[in-house]
Amino acid sequence: MGTLGRAFYTVGFWIRETGQAIDRLGSRLQGNYFFQEQLSRHRPLMNVYDKVPYVHKDAFIAPSASITGDVQIGHASSIWYGCVLRGDVNNITIGSSTNIQDNSLVHVAKSNLSGRVLPTIIGDNVTVGHSAVLQGCTVEDEAFIGMGATLLDGVHVEKHAMVAAGALVRQNTRIPCGEVWGGNPARFLRKLTEDEMTFFSQSALNYSNLAQAHAAENAKKLDETEFVKVLGKKFVRPDEVDSVLNAVGDTPPEITPPDNAALDKAPKAS
Repeated sequence: MGTLGRAFYTVGFWIRETGQAIDRLGSRLQGNYFFQEQLSRHRPLMNVYDKVPYVHKDAFIAPSASITGDVQIGHASSIWYGCVLRGDVNNITIGSSTNIQDNSLVHVAKSNLSGRVLPTIIGDNVTVGHSAVLQGCTVEDEAFIGMGATLLDGVHVEKHAMVAAGALVRQNTRIPCGEVWGGNPARFLRKLTEDEMTFFSQSALNYSNLAQAHAAENAKKLDETEFVKVLGKKFVRPDEVDSVLNAVGDTPPEITPPDNAALDKAPKAS
């Protein structure tokens, strides 16, 4: 970062700090009648009462995810953008190398019609597709939950079982190993092939590798390169791209995942 860039950054920083200090002073002077804007600063991890999330150091938590309360996430697992894991009235346990894909919801049950108190337990190498809803259920190792599927209280998905996209699995349903269930309400559709069951582990591995690329990108700060890009877009004319500011073009860099992170298509539930 050059001298000019540091000067812009320093001046902007102190203007913002001064404005916040003046706002706090004015609020105190107004006493009980002050207007104070409440800003919601998103926190991916949040305690509830005495319940504290535990996330393995090698897990990936997307910055827009919300993990609240008694939630445990294992090694190399990934919680993607927009997910909500709310362990406020019971606990959520997620094993190793499991992926909970974008906009999915995982919750628990404090009580229900049967009077059972149900946590949510998700095993190792499980794939949970985009926008799925899991409520007080158990999903064993190497199972596959399709996009938009809903699993209600007491559902038990055995190892190497699959819930098709968009399925609604009713309370206390057990899906046996090697079967595909789908529909609303979900019912048995067919048996899985050996290749399809092998794919479930590969899908989990693919997402673990892809999560590493996203974690590396999200770990970057507003370093010199990023700051120079901002300055270049604001203050540099197109014919000055190669000027002393070393501004760069408007095309953002692409995330290049590892070679083995290409995502295959999931087996169809036909």
